[in-house]
Amino acid sequence: MMRYNVDLNGYYGDFGGAFIPELLHANIEELRQTYLTILNDESFQKEFIQLLRDYAGRPTPLYFASRLSEKYHARIYLKREDLCHTGAHKINNTIGQILLARRLNKQKIIAETGAGQHGVATATVCALMGMHCTVYMGQLDMERQHPNVERMKLLGATVVPVTSGNRTLKDATNEAMRHWINHPKDTHYIIGSVVGPHPYPDMVARFQSVISQEMKYQLTEKEGNPYPDYVIACVGGGSNAAGCFYHYLDDEQVNLVGVEAAGKGVNTGQSAATTALGKPGILHGSKTLLMQTNDGQVIEPYSISAGLDYPGIGPLHANLHKTGRVEFIHATDDEAMKAGLELCRMEGIIPAVESAHALAALSKLSFDNDDVVVVNLSGRGDKDLETYIRWNMKQ
Repeated sequence: MMRYNVDLNGYYGDFGGAFIPELLHANIEELRQTYLTILNDESFQKEFIQLLRDYAGRPTPLYFASRLSEKYHARIYLKREDLCHTGAHKINNTIGQILLARRLNKQKIIAETGAGQHGVATATVCALMGMHCTVYMGQLDMERQHPNVERMKLLGATVVPVTSGNRTLKDATNEAMRHWINHPKDTHYIIGSVVGPHPYPDMVARFQSVISQEMKYQLTEKEGNPYPDYVIACVGGGSNAAGCFYHYLDDEQVNLVGVEAAGKGVNTGQSAATTALGKPGILHGSKTLLMQTNDGQVIEPYSISAGLDYPGIGPLHANLHKTGRVEFIHATDDEAMKAGLELCRMEGIIPAVESAHALAALSKLSFDNDDVVVVNLSGRGDKDLETYIRWNMKQ
């Protein structure tokens, strides 16, 4: 697992690092110096694995989707992260980080959220551990993900609406960073994706790698081979993709496919397709691919999906794109919604709109009949019912 992993300086090839205000240096340095020691500690691993099993509900099933398989002429499996407690893969990371924060003697937790799933997962583990929780969420996202806002409040979190920028995930991250700068000693920031300054991208990827770890032995049981032909995942910041790619990165026989949100179309000015539109830049503490103007100003992203509405990707994914290890493709709002409805009606599963982007790849790729394809179903669609209803009414 060395070729695509982070190096000692916090870089994935040309991308990564820690570009942070001086006031955060002590926090980031404390994390950098201690995270691997803590994560590799036997008592930490024992508690982490126990909570993943007994609280989050792992392992999640690897489900053979027979009707989708028949339609797309391949052996299609769905990795059912939607069946995790709180409804998405995000709980894997928040369990890991709350245990880390406790070992660092932090009393308060902050987080950012777009679709609300990371906010709910953070509020959940804070309730579990009796820790104070503040979640920053863009005002627009609060409107389109209202059920998750109410879940966070029920769990005891303070949800702070963010009214700057286009009032979505980027802006929520900005405000969470500002909070941390003002409260560095007693607060841990649980970043929800493989973004931010080193060591966050590596730390989050490690916590999410349980997804591909399970996939390998589940595929061995079902297919007699731990290596699928394709692994497909949606990519915003990229935590679910990092998790399901992690244990396959150095296995070149496995085709890895990341699906970004094309919004209204890649070239319409209303898109979040970073690999098609971005160039190297610095955002939220790391050097990565970023949608920006010629003078370096961030271009506001757009997607029907609140969780993919981000102007960059994590530095791990930026490197995987540059090296060609992952094929990045794009799905428009309409393509994603059609794919989501297809899963509803063919397999009886309502996916999150984020996950529907990954499903849209099935109609864009060509498979052989015996190809084994795993789509990471990163979240469930309860939170997106209004989005599905509104889109359906327009058809």
